[in-house]
Amino acid sequence: MKIVNTSKNTILAENCSTANTFFTRFKGLMGVNRLPAGSGLHIAPCNSIHMFFMKIPLDIVFLDKDNTVVHLIEDIKPWKVSKIVHKAHSVLELPTGTIKASGTRMEDKIGFEYSV
Repeated sequence: MKIVNTSKNTILAENCSTANTFFTRFKGLMGVNRLPAGSGLHIAPCNSIHMFFMKIPLDIVFLDKDNTVVHLIEDIKPWKVSKIVHKAHSVLELPTGTIKASGTRMEDKIGFEYSV
């Protein structure tokens, strides 16, 4: 699926996967050696993340139920844990630099475009 910042008309990811079961949410991107630009993972439901066993840093975008940005973490390193973001319903895990490159800020609206 494609992830778009509809407030800025910028693309966060062209090829984003979804993690929506206990196992896929827990595993996330553990063990991934490289996350190419344009890729990402949407984790739902989710209001905090861990970077245990991760090999790469990430940009993290927390979204509420209306897909509005409620918290951002740029360049979180392996072995770190985010705070619990009580307003968050889901999380986007993206390559480092995506938040800055897309101009994503708090209260931006995020859109999901599914391929048919």
